[in-house]
Amino acid sequence: MRNNSNYLNLEPLISAYLLIVSGGDLERVEISRKNLRSEVLERIKYVKTCVMARELCLLVRTNRAILEPNDVQEVCQYISKLCKEAGCKEPSELCIKAANSVGSADEEKYLELCAQSCVKCGEARRPISKKDAYVA
Repeated sequence: MRNNSNYLNLEPLISAYLLIVSGGDLERVEISRKNLRSEVLERIKYVKTCVMARELCLLVRTNRAILEPNDVQEVCQYISKLCKEAGCKEPSELCIKAANSVGSADEEKYLELCAQSCVKCGEARRPISKKDAYVA
């Protein structure tokens, strides 16, 4: 684990630079920084929940023939929690129903519930990027 005391705290330097660049209008720069922070945190939440859920769902659906039923059930329950955390109640419920139907003789029911969950997934909630970010 890194000891953060060994690293230079750049925030005062960045604030001073932004003050110089903005012609002294620090309040406007601070509001912009807060807005950008909010957008970045929203994108992080989206990746932690929706993107992760979609990727896991795809992995389970494409590899279900080699996974044990309890593996599929465990992952589907986790995906359901991710959807619920993202505020997507219906996909979460469908995923739980799919997880509960995994061990049953009716594999078609499981596949249908899983497909419905994917269709109703929060992928449509994707944060819109205003511009391509430049990363140094």
